[in-house]
Amino acid sequence: MKTLRLYIAAIVLTLSGIMATGASAQVLRDADFNSIGRINGNGVVRDDKGRSIGTFDADGTVRNSAGTELGVIKQLEIFDPAGTRIGFISTDGTVNDGESNVLGYISINDGKVSDAEKKTIGFARGVRVDWIACYYFFNFFKKN
Repeated sequence: MKTLRLYIAAIVLTLSGIMATGASAQVLRDADFNSIGRINGNGVVRDDKGRSIGTFDADGTVRNSAGTELGVIKQLEIFDPAGTRIGFISTDGTVNDGESNVLGYISINDGKVSDAEKKTIGFARGVRVDWIACYYFFNFFKKN
């Protein structure tokens, strides 16, 4: 009986791990709600065909698919590879360039992404706001 419980517990844990891995991938969408890519919980960015186009490393480094550094994220500030601040995100979801000009907005509640004129450009529910900003506003993954 004890062995059976151990097998059942192992199966349940395995299934929950598989489900959690699949659930952690968040879909990136355009303004028409069409899928344009995904970002998984490990920071791997994929295009609409499932090909890896870059990563967000745990240390904040943003890389393209070849591993080349595209920038760095530090506490909601975004820097280019030379260390120049190219943007930042306010706590209300406003995305600014390095000179404080508004580039757009990210709704913390529903993941809606809007440009500076508040026109919807995409959706990214469940994705970190700094990752959303790098993808939609700083174009880190556009045709590497």
